[in-house]
Amino acid sequence: MNHRISVEQWSKLSGLVMVLVLHGVLLYAAMSYKLIPPPQEAVTLFVNLINPPKKVEPPPEPPKPPPKKVTLVKPQPVLQPKPEPLLVSNAPVVAVNEPVAPPPPVIPVPRVPDEPPAKPATVTLSSELSVSCPQRAMPNYPAASRRLNEQGLVVLRVELDETGHITAARVEASSGYRRLDEAGLAIVKTWHCNAATREGKAVRAVALQPFDFILEGR
Repeated sequence: MNHRISVEQWSKLSGLVMVLVLHGVLLYAAMSYKLIPPPQEAVTLFVNLINPPKKVEPPPEPPKPPPKKVTLVKPQPVLQPKPEPLLVSNAPVVAVNEPVAPPPPVIPVPRVPDEPPAKPATVTLSSELSVSCPQRAMPNYPAASRRLNEQGLVVLRVELDETGHITAARVEASSGYRRLDEAGLAIVKTWHCNAATREGKAVRAVALQPFDFILEGR
């Protein structure tokens, strides 16, 4: 009797061990093939189920601008131009086939320079012209002036270029007699003078030359 009981208990115990072993094998296989999540993942799933993620609300839409007021513009009536009256003239009508006189030629306008060319420097001699003219002669007394007793002092204004050549001469103060004035002009134009200088350079010059016509012994 006791022996039978022991055999039955052993049979039940061995069957329970086999069941536990079989469950262990099935549990290990399920975990190996990820049919059952490991304990860490199970905790994570559990936490995610308890605390669901917050919904991200979209930003509020900007307020719509108020509708623009549409102003209707009344079309303006188009004014028709008034017909102008035809001008009647007594001028002859030129036919299409008639020759027409060519226009007058265009005369070119000479171009005016923007700035006039600079004039060369001119100096005024403080002494008489005769001082600067080593080659000079005295004027001849006109015979008519001697006969008519014409006397007087004539002052001439003489211009010299950079070479000392006399370029112009005129009467600055007349003697009162044309023959005496012309005698002085005629002789002064034959003089040979030295060029005037300024800062070591030859320049144009202006000088005065007096001639005193006096009849001696009268």
